[in-house]
Amino acid sequence: MILRLVWENVRFRPLRTLLSVLLIGVPVMLILTLVGVSHGFMEDSQQRSRGVGADIIVRPPGSSFSTGSNATMLDSMVSKLGEQPHVTQATGVVIAITGKLPWNSMAGIDYAAFKKMSGGFTFIEGDDAHTLRQPDDIVVDSDYANEQRPKLHVGSITKALNQEWHVCAVVETGKMSHAFVQIGRLQYLSNAPGKVSQIYLKLDDPKNTDIVVKELDTLINGYAIYSLKEYLDLASPDKIPAVGVFVNVIIGIGVFTGLIVVSLSMYMAVLQRTREIGILKSLGATKFFVMSLILWEAVVLGVGGTIVGIVLSYVSKAVLKKFVPASLPQAIVPSWWPIVLGIALGSALLGALYPGMIAVSADPIEALAYE
Repeated sequence: MILRLVWENVRFRPLRTLLSVLLIGVPVMLILTLVGVSHGFMEDSQQRSRGVGADIIVRPPGSSFSTGSNATMLDSMVSKLGEQPHVTQATGVVIAITGKLPWNSMAGIDYAAFKKMSGGFTFIEGDDAHTLRQPDDIVVDSDYANEQRPKLHVGSITKALNQEWHVCAVVETGKMSHAFVQIGRLQYLSNAPGKVSQIYLKLDDPKNTDIVVKELDTLINGYAIYSLKEYLDLASPDKIPAVGVFVNVIIGIGVFTGLIVVSLSMYMAVLQRTREIGILKSLGATKFFVMSLILWEAVVLGVGGTIVGIVLSYVSKAVLKKFVPASLPQAIVPSWWPIVLGIALGSALLGALYPGMIAVSADPIEALAYE
């Protein structure tokens, strides 16, 4: 009986229902999009770290995953670490920030060493023979190329670090960075000649990783030394406090917005159905019945808003993938769907309480006389 009345109320006022569902769906979409972007950054970083093919990553003292690292380690450390037991290859890399955000960066690499360790690039445009031969050459991945306006191709000119670069290849994404240049050139532009930001080590057998990490801790005490697994574990939203705070703030905004939207919607619904409520109460409807009617309608709006929000999160992912694939990678995180459903239902039910109290306290005689 209650559910049928709720369905008829929702169906009878389609415009109000649609607007209420949409206004709940937008905060849900906002939460899912921002959670997805935070996960997307981490997943993208994990993928690119795996793509290097290294087993151990060495960074300067005081550096961390979230703060990055400056080029402060001497080139000589690369050969020194490469001579350690079980280490078959070592290569140093310079990372330079090219924009306002840490992920807007380029990597300076020794292409021959990088190719040997990672297996080389998968070329979309260009070829191995013409890769990073000139000081102003740059290799960009497909995400970086597609994000630029106009889109980059072999032969295009792009500007970074106050210099024009000649695109010599466009490659598939997933290896270390979105853009690569000669290590010597980036050392010069970063005022760090003979220095690197981080060192990648490849071992004869990944099973020896823990042994080598312990030996390196003794050899170069104070440096940040990570096994690949440890480094990938750091690339998690749960391990970066600022991300958690940011997501919580957005959730708070979503809850507040949903509460206000549902409260206004249900308040207007109660006013519009004053005469209907009077008829129900005159027929013997209890306060519990009337309150249940209001709250169940709020549940319907909350569930509908969640579904719309989930659909809109796919739309936002497609838009970001189209226009800013390198800067704002978004992941779909189904584990958050029950969470946003709970948030939407909670805010909807809270928002419906006050209108519900007005409905149950309405005098049947006055309600029947309401025009």
